[in-house]
Amino acid sequence: MHSGPVLLVIAHGSRDPRHAATVHALVRRVRALRPGLRVETGFLDFNVPSVRGVLESLAAEGVRDVVALPLLLTRAFHAKSDIPAVLRQAPPGLRIRQAEVLGPSPLLLTGLERRLYEAGLDPADKSSTGVVLASAGSSDPEAIAVIADIAREWRHTGWCAVRPAFASAALPRTEDAVRELRAAGCRRVAVAPYVLAPGRLPDRIVRGAAEADVLAGVLGPSREVALTLLRRYDAAGLPRLSALGA
Repeated sequence: MHSGPVLLVIAHGSRDPRHAATVHALVRRVRALRPGLRVETGFLDFNVPSVRGVLESLAAEGVRDVVALPLLLTRAFHAKSDIPAVLRQAPPGLRIRQAEVLGPSPLLLTGLERRLYEAGLDPADKSSTGVVLASAGSSDPEAIAVIADIAREWRHTGWCAVRPAFASAALPRTEDAVRELRAAGCRRVAVAPYVLAPGRLPDRIVRGAAEADVLAGVLGPSREVALTLLRRYDAAGLPRLSALGA
């Protein structure tokens, strides 16, 4: 029997039904990896249950300790502002610790690479393949810098080149990064969406990858994402819980 705090996975939410379906599939995988851990899901917008509704239900049950984990790959506006604001409105008596966002993590790079191979890229062609690391984009300079750092790190694992790209708010776009890698002499070009679930911006990445040789799927409910999520939960830890809702 798991005696740790409840894990509340906080997703952004979307009008696109594929988003919520992917989030729920990921949560099912987390539960399978950690039997006995109670995992709940709340959405900031568009989908139910809301984060606030889940917190109220947990408090009504007598739950005391919660680790709130943003289902985000970078620490941008939602992690810095939206989610803390919602958590501050939690019912009195709930002790809530906000875990770190999922990225960056070596596990996620492993997941990105596996998605590329699942899409048909031959591992033997790695050294002659340029990769576009395509993220949703952000107006937060810190988030943009993190994506660029991940691209540089990933390049050192044996790719011909890795270029960051963004579906919104920053440049370059996916299609421009694809052309840049072609011009740089990469024999083939692959696009790796650094996103968790399908939706409007991931669809823009797909359109931008039209001239690429390989397009990977989103990270989705992969084992690597689920394991990263559990690591963030463990790092948040019960001993360091702070009473955000008290």
